[in-house]
Amino acid sequence: MVTGSLTCHAPSVSNDTEPPISDDQTGARLTASSPRSIVERIKIDILSVWAWFILGLVVALWLPMVAVIRLVTAPFDKGRYYAGFMFRKLAVAHQMLNPLWKFEVTGTPPKDPRHPYVVCSNHESFVDILLLSHLPFEMKWLSKVEITRIPVLGWMMKMAGDIPLTRGVGSSAMDAMAQCADRLDKHVSVMIFPEGTRSFTGELGKFKNGAFRLAIEKQVPILPVAVCGTHTALRKHNWRFGECHAEARMLAPISTVGMTQKDYPQLRDQVRSIIAAELETMKSSRCR
Repeated sequence: MVTGSLTCHAPSVSNDTEPPISDDQTGARLTASSPRSIVERIKIDILSVWAWFILGLVVALWLPMVAVIRLVTAPFDKGRYYAGFMFRKLAVAHQMLNPLWKFEVTGTPPKDPRHPYVVCSNHESFVDILLLSHLPFEMKWLSKVEITRIPVLGWMMKMAGDIPLTRGVGSSAMDAMAQCADRLDKHVSVMIFPEGTRSFTGELGKFKNGAFRLAIEKQVPILPVAVCGTHTALRKHNWRFGECHAEARMLAPISTVGMTQKDYPQLRDQVRSIIAAELETMKSSRCR
């Protein structure tokens, strides 16, 4: 993978004669405008319109179901486990009806879904959220506050007990961590992207400290998850969906029992190294 950039300065041309077009350039132009490429683009456009339509339909259908479950379970489900679990199934229904995406979840899930974990995953794309919603247990998401303000979707996130975060505001970060701790106390796992934002280069970013401080404070295990393949599902600044075969791989939990806050840098680096190594394995197997 190329991580740097190369800047090329074209030499000046003193006359009006254009430089000759190489065979490679001609072939590229023909390929770009070939009937096959046009048909493929039209197919992607049509399927993208369908996928957006289905997403809107599923969101609208899910709202009353999540609301009813939240209302019925409110007296005994303080952690909003069941309302959240139903909300995540929205992503499963959408993926089943979206012919452009194929999602796969591998690894061994927790034996007891009410034994809380701090789930940590790398972050390739917005679509990671939809993929990780396929995990077979409920977890509350730490999400930027802008998403919770989206009509209908944001309402369901609030009913599900997801946790808003205003980036760059210290008091919001402290409140979000307190809410994460509250969910763990109520025997519900929390999901945090330690990179803090999506990676636009495809490389694993630097991990922040919050998730690891939280896990040590509450003495709950970290569940690392490696996500691979979602970067082609939805490109930034492009309304079209892309074809993708994405995988979320659950890895072995890491206990924090007996750790103190002095240990969080080591825990952070350990989790990052485990996810990085697994990503290399996953990417290598896709290239065979």
